[in-house]
Amino acid sequence: MVIKRITGINRLVVINKNMCFGMAVLLVALSLSGCGVSNVVIEGSFPTPNINKIPVTVAVYYDDALREFSYLEYSETGQEEFNIESGRSHMELFNAVLPAMFDRVIVVDNLEDARAEGVDAVFAPAIEEFQLALPAKTKLDVYEVWIKYNMRLLTAEGDYIADWILTSYGKTPTETFRSAADGINEAAVVALRDLASSFSLSFGQVPEVRDWLSSLQS
Repeated sequence: MVIKRITGINRLVVINKNMCFGMAVLLVALSLSGCGVSNVVIEGSFPTPNINKIPVTVAVYYDDALREFSYLEYSETGQEEFNIESGRSHMELFNAVLPAMFDRVIVVDNLEDARAEGVDAVFAPAIEEFQLALPAKTKLDVYEVWIKYNMRLLTAEGDYIADWILTSYGKTPTETFRSAADGINEAAVVALRDLASSFSLSFGQVPEVRDWLSSLQS
């Protein structure tokens, strides 16, 4: 009888240990899933501006920083919350806008290729800053995105023609979207469209650009 009781206790202890181990694994899994970062790839359509073309040939150079641009938003507790990838959408934006602005546009991988093509200038945009405002933090019923750009226009030899800053802004109401990812995406797309409009309309008004265009006509 004593042997049977001891065996039964041992089995009970083993079962309890297995249950505890299983619960521990489940709690860790739930904890990790709750702390994971949400990946948001910005996608949208960008209309072509209806403007008069400038009779020049421009090469476009997208460096790796722009091509692979991403922004990491942290929660109030300091954990990674959203990873926003927008490099591809910036290239799609400029690829839609620039052919409407200039007679000929080519995309190059480096300045050597631009020189070989005999272009009039090289356009090399850069993203200086990306900001995101979430409703949960601002207590406003909108998603907001600000983007700061450094617009660089170079000669085919790599010398600066013009270097200026443009900012864009986009916002969308929370009631329109079912998820934060959708709200962030749409706010970013609105900001990109804002950039398309301001860039295409203000390009010829930048003093250094205006002087450069005048020099080509003289």
